[in-house]
Amino acid sequence: MTRDDSWINGEDVPPKAEGSRRRGTSRRGASGPPTDTRWRKRRGVRRALNTLSVVLVLGGVGLLAFPFATNMWADHRQGELAEEFGREELRTAYVRHDIKPGQALTRLTIPKLGVDTIVVEGTTPSALRAGSGHYENTALPCEPGNAGIAGHRTTYSKPFANIDKLRPGDQIILETPIGKCWYEVEKMPWTTGPFDWTIVKNVGGARLTMSACHPPGSAAQRLVVRSKLVRTQFRAEDGTFVDAVQS
Repeated sequence: MTRDDSWINGEDVPPKAEGSRRRGTSRRGASGPPTDTRWRKRRGVRRALNTLSVVLVLGGVGLLAFPFATNMWADHRQGELAEEFGREELRTAYVRHDIKPGQALTRLTIPKLGVDTIVVEGTTPSALRAGSGHYENTALPCEPGNAGIAGHRTTYSKPFANIDKLRPGDQIILETPIGKCWYEVEKMPWTTGPFDWTIVKNVGGARLTMSACHPPGSAAQRLVVRSKLVRTQFRAEDGTFVDAVQS
């Protein structure tokens, strides 16, 4: 064939004009064909773009897999905590106020949201891999003072994913090794700064303050839900619950 068909096979070379082939010239005119240096640069750019594409794809897969992996870990941890929660030694430690960070502290139930999770003592990153943790140095659940609990919204089983949907009057139930109590949400959820520790200060009476990062997936703010204690029960010797005598 008199025609140069190399460009059809994917090479970056245009067809040459028939009858006027001169060495070193092409239909590109004065600009001439790409030099070796320019060709190498093109290949380098393409290689860099291909590498970037692979990195972006792997990064996207990692972002999708991370929440899944943390949920699996938290579910496994919750199984361990459920066994720990029923042990007599935990009850003894609770009575002595000697629960260590990472140990089971209370079972948190939010009927409206379908939440049923065991909260551990402490809010360190390690402790919060269980899903939620109790602020040390705040009141214990069901006792006078302000009990503070922080939880995840997008990872580690995300127990606080939908606490923004809670409204005044909604119930929150805490079960401890020695009893059970009911709280009622007393005001609309609100946001505050990420380092506003006043939310866990005592505000009078018995309160429960739950907090989580806001918006979901960001630590720019904190979402806060506060509830008041409305009913308390004690665990009897046979394991049943008895209403506390109201003074």
